[in-house]
Formats: sequence, C-alpha cells, structure tokens
Amino acid sequence: MGCSGCRVRFNFGKALSKASVFFTMVLIFTYFFYCLTGICDSAPRTLYSQRASDRTDYDVLDDRRRVLDDLRAPPSLAPDAPPRRNRAASDDADAERTHAPGQGLTRRAPDSANETGQSSGIAVSNTFGSKKVPQAIIVGVKKGGTRALLEFLRIHPDVRAVGSEPHFFDRFYDKGLEWYRNLMPRTLDGQITMEKTPSYFVTKEAPGRVCTMNCQTKLIVVVRDPVTRAVSDYTQTLSKNPGLPSFQSLALKNSSTGVIDTTWSAVRIGLYAKHLENWLQHFPLSHFLFVSGERLVTDPAGEMGRVQDFLGLKRVVSDKHFYFNQTKGFPCLKKPEGSSRPRCLGKSKGRPHPQIPSEVLQRLRDFYRPFNHRFYQISGQDFGWD
Repeated sequence: MGCSGCRVRFNFGKALSKASVFFTMVLIFTYFFYCLTGICDSAPRTLYSQRASDRTDYDVLDDRRRVLDDLRAPPSLAPDAPPRRNRAASDDADAERTHAPGQGLTRRAPDSANETGQSSGIAVSNTFGSKKVPQAIIVGVKKGGTRALLEFLRIHPDVRAVGSEPHFFDRFYDKGLEWYRNLMPRTLDGQITMEKTPSYFVTKEAPGRVCTMNCQTKLIVVVRDPVTRAVSDYTQTLSKNPGLPSFQSLALKNSSTGVIDTTWSAVRIGLYAKHLENWLQHFPLSHFLFVSGERLVTDPAGEMGRVQDFLGLKRVVSDKHFYFNQTKGFPCLKKPEGSSRPRCLGKSKGRPHPQIPSEVLQRLRDFYRPFNHRFYQISGQDFGWD
C-alpha cells in the first residue's frame, strides 16, 4: 500500500513537470513570435525593397547613378545668384512675368555647359546675376531718336536694358522702387542696367524722383531740331488718330497773329532749355550726355562712340555694325545679336511727314531760336538748328 502511494505521487510529479515544460515552451515560442513579428514590421526596408515596391523595373545601375547625383556637390553660383530652379519652375516663372519689358537682344553670360548646368535648359541670363536699378537712363526726348539709341546700345555685351518704357518716374512712381527694380534684367559684375522713357525729360517731378533713387545716375538726352521733332510727333499721333486737326491749327493759337500755342505738347517738348533747367536743380551738368538725333542718323558710329565713352564702356559698337537703308532714310543694324539677318527699326520709324505750310514752319523756327541758343549755352554744344 505504501509503495502504491509512492508510485502515484511520482507519476503526478512527473506529469506536472512535463506540463510546466510544455507551457514554458509555449510562452517562449509566443514571446519570440511576437518579438520577431514586431521587429520585422518596424525595421527599415532595404533599398531594394523600397525600389521594388515603387516600381517593378528596378535597375541597380540606375540606382547607383541616382545616389551619385545626390552626393555630387551643386555647381557654384555667382554671389548674387538665386537658387537653381528646375526647368518647369523656370518656365512657369518666365510665363508669369508682368509688365513684360521686352528683352529684345539678350546675351548669355560666358560659361561652359559643365560648369553652369547648361544642360538643364535654363537661360543663364535668367538665373545668373542680380537685378539692379538703372545706373544710366535715356530720359528724352520723344521722337528724338531714343529707340534707335537703345537698340544700338544693346549690341554692346556690357549693356542690359529694358525694351519697353517703364514710365516709373512719371506714371507708376506709387508702385515703389522695388517694383521698378524687378522690371530690370539681371546683370553680372561690370554690366550696366539701363532703361529709356523719353517723357521723363518733360515731367516736372522726374528729376527729384530719379535723384531720390540715385543722384549719381547718368542721364542721356537725345535731342533733335525742335521743329522737325514737332512735325514727327504730330505725324505719329495722326497715324493713330486720322481725324486729328491740321498741324497749323494746333501749333498756332491764332492763324492771323501767328502766336505759337505752347500748351500743345508737340510744341512744349521742344523747349529743351526750360526742361534742362529743371533737371539741373537736382543733377550737375557733368551727369548729362546730349546726343544729336541728326548725327545718330548720319553718323551712328560716331555718336555711339561718345555714348560708350560717357558710360565708361569699351568702344565695341562701331561702323561695322551699321549700314544705311536708303528706303527708310535710317541706319540699320548688320546682323544684330541673336539674328542671322540685318534688322531695321519698326515701320513707324521713317514714315513720311505731311506737308506743312512753309510760313508755319518759319514761325516755329523764329519761336524756338532763343530757346535753342539758351540750350546751346547750357549744354555747351551747338546743334546747328538755325
């Protein structure tokens, strides 16, 4: 009996030991299964598994190229250059430009494709350099030859100019200087930013506003025989408004007395001495260059030499850049930059003038004579209009 009880206790203890081992193994297995599952879910996927989940045509060589591209240092930019943009961003920004001052003849900064990333398709002139307010402005005068001068200047590699007239200092001054600066093209060190708006010369507030921006600004005034200029001004207006009264009825207050009407803008603009005196209240005479509109036609290379000297530029624009168009009566450019053929100014330049009675023209000449002589004295140049 005693031995039988011992066997029962022994069997029960053995079974309990086996059960303990079994449950321990179950717990250990569950623990490891849970841990392994958690580790697999939280561990970072390999480069291969990431690429494979994104696409099925994973290429090891392609991935290596991408990694090397990421590690490669970006090309060095000019000090004032903005961060590089991708092609789409550049195109969108160019498409959204406002006020659209025409760039006309643009010049890319010298570079190599490897050094500047030219393969990206972004024009260097749009991404390199910085926008500055103009160091020189063609301030006048209307129908004097300002468009011709600007186009001739744009041949020079160190001149960057707005194509259209910003009219900041006479019409849009309330928009602020930053708005004006943003209209300008980007320039590199050594390049000059320019613009031309002929109405500045006759705007009373313009000199003070330009000086507020920079009293060291260089000012160019293209002048022309005021009588011829007035007729040209009238001709332009007549082409837009065929119902315009006759030249003589606008120029004279009374045809019988022959008194000149100085309230007519075409006459008033030709009072160069009065307008210049207004500018000289803010700028010294040394800051002005007076370009002859007549000589800009008969000797464009000679006048351009004076302009380049005044701006501190190397004389690049010379007689080799011009030829005279007999039909238009104006000089034209020989193969301007960015073009494979010669180019003349627009159809509005050189249009025929209407016939004006000689006595009206003579009255105008007599009227302008004292103002012309005063202008010669102030400017130190005799333009020979008498």
